[in-house]
Amino acid sequence: MASFAYRAIDQEGMMQRGNVDAMNAVDLELRLRRLGLELITFESINKSSMLRAKRISRKELVTFCFHLDQLMRAGVSIIDALTDLRDSAENPAFRQIVGSLLEDIEGGLTLSSAMNNHPSAFDRVFVALISTGEQTGQLPEVLTKLTENLKWQDELSAQVTKAMTYPLFAGTVIIGVVFALMIFLVPQLAITMKALTPNPPPQTMALIAVSAWMKNYWYLVIGVPIISGVTLFILAKTNEEVRYRIDALMLKLPIVGPLTTKIILARFSTYFALMYQSGIGVLDCIRISEKIVGNRVIEAGLQRVGREINDGTGITQAFQNVRMFPPLVIRMLKVGESSGGLDTALLNVSYFYNRDVKEMMGRLQEMIQPILTVVLGGILILILVTVFSPMYDVISKVKT
Repeated sequence: MASFAYRAIDQEGMMQRGNVDAMNAVDLELRLRRLGLELITFESINKSSMLRAKRISRKELVTFCFHLDQLMRAGVSIIDALTDLRDSAENPAFRQIVGSLLEDIEGGLTLSSAMNNHPSAFDRVFVALISTGEQTGQLPEVLTKLTENLKWQDELSAQVTKAMTYPLFAGTVIIGVVFALMIFLVPQLAITMKALTPNPPPQTMALIAVSAWMKNYWYLVIGVPIISGVTLFILAKTNEEVRYRIDALMLKLPIVGPLTTKIILARFSTYFALMYQSGIGVLDCIRISEKIVGNRVIEAGLQRVGREINDGTGITQAFQNVRMFPPLVIRMLKVGESSGGLDTALLNVSYFYNRDVKEMMGRLQEMIQPILTVVLGGILILILVTVFSPMYDVISKVKT
């Protein structure tokens, strides 16, 4: 099936643009007519670029799940519910995805199978939960859980973004100030200082030498970190060994490591509990969770857990044998396994780590501002003292 970019007119005479999958031009025209659009022009486009254009936000997914849940609970059929969602969607890309789901379902596919054709919009966990809801007849309940989970993810993402915004901004300012001092201010002060004192102290000479090097090779100072960062990013995307080492380092860094671990464990336990509550087997929960933790080290650990459970080892013992998960996780798994409430135990783990992450981020936000202020002030004082101290000594001797 090919992908087409089109221009069409809706029933109100407004111009609409978008992308849609179709077998050929005739099929494209028929599909658009089902959407209430009259085709004007079209052109074939690359499939991967279309998938990128079809990415939708987490808030749109929350709206999708909530409205679909409410409409189905009210007795509206899934066809009519999706039609209402398609007609009310403001984002053209989202409207096209919902329209495509509607067409696939009318063609005989289930909702989960139709969603599986849009991996950029609906991830593996989302599709697996929808499929389970369809099989068990509890699709509205699954949609409710998905809505709550997506809201939790959105809140966590907002907290991480908020916690990282100020350090990135302040760090950029500090680097910019230091760069400006070393490139512009220190060379001017060095000329005056050499005129006053022919033999500056070693630390002053070292500062002047560094300043001169930065002034002559400023393009290296700027270019090398950027090129190194881009190269590392590309290697992390293309080389599994590099990505594994980076992920391992992220877990070992002070402050960042424990915070990253807790975020991953909160995400894992939430998803695992959500899937287990919906009726997905333990091995399938672990297999799906491997790809959502976002860390190759934890992913490898879950793969080993899955193999041990498949070989007959108990759930708690398998997690314990990996020696990667904290005692709290092991203890709650043991309680859940023995009581038959594994999902409840994992939700308790999720609650604990989610609360801990919020507290850690709150403390970090309170600490980061004064720490960065002290760092910037210390750098400025160090540079100015190193330059002005010899000049002050000379002036003092002249006065005496």
